[in-house]
Amino acid sequence: MVKRVLSKASPSAVLNSRRFRDYTLITIGILITAWGLNAFLIPNRLAAGGVSGLATVFYYLFRDRFGVTVPIGMQMLVMNGILVLIGMKVKGWCYGVRTLYGMIALSVFVDVLSPFTPHLAANDQLLAVLYGGAVTGAGMGLVFKARGNTGGTDIVAQLLVEKFNLGIGQLMLAVDAVVTLVAAIVLGPDLALYGAVAVFVMGAVIDLVQEGLSVDKAAFIICDEPGRVADAVIHQLGRGATGLVARGLYSSEPREMVFTVVSRREVDALKALVQAVDPKAFVVIADVHEALGEGFKEIGAIT
Repeated sequence: MVKRVLSKASPSAVLNSRRFRDYTLITIGILITAWGLNAFLIPNRLAAGGVSGLATVFYYLFRDRFGVTVPIGMQMLVMNGILVLIGMKVKGWCYGVRTLYGMIALSVFVDVLSPFTPHLAANDQLLAVLYGGAVTGAGMGLVFKARGNTGGTDIVAQLLVEKFNLGIGQLMLAVDAVVTLVAAIVLGPDLALYGAVAVFVMGAVIDLVQEGLSVDKAAFIICDEPGRVADAVIHQLGRGATGLVARGLYSSEPREMVFTVVSRREVDALKALVQAVDPKAFVVIADVHEALGEGFKEIGAIT
């Protein structure tokens, strides 16, 4: 008799699974976003774009003019319905599941955390704008990094990012311009302008979280001694090097260009090595937001 052995995944395997890590990051990001909205933006009447911004505008419109209080989270949940259907149609059911989770979780957390979140920077709109934009941007950046979504104009930005050579944060700036106009009409131009600044800060932080800080440098080296330069990079710096075929357009002569990536602290050492081998070399050094593999961060790492 052959017995079928059923093995269960170990806890460590579950913890290391991509899906578990994704939803953990999405949940953390949503909590940060909800806290930032309740602490800085909503109580200061700042509509920082998106569905949350529209919900903030309508919240004060209904409360101040009609005496009716409509929870912001509930408004966000209703507004997101149509956009989620569009996202599911374009991206598929898997995208819809993540979006539904993010959309519902953010709507719920905004309303649940509201009574317990202190209103910060109540007397300083500029501080509320800067910190509100930074905190909510950090939260949404984590959500996007984990391939999730919080609904609203975030869906529009993620759908457009595949067609335009722009970051998600930049696309959200364009989409959220309409919300700023609505806020100017309802809340006044001053608050609308503050909200626009918050949108800008939020977009910059989102891109920063997704792309990371520039901690590594890429070097393109054109010289007469590419072999010696590459040998020095490999054996003295301990970094890899790649030879790229190039051609000087002025001289029409074929050249070999050395490409390498080093850490920021190794830039001066690289310059000294190149100068020692070929003082007439042409070197271009550019920022690298993320380097994976070959002595750098592992490809599967989440940061």
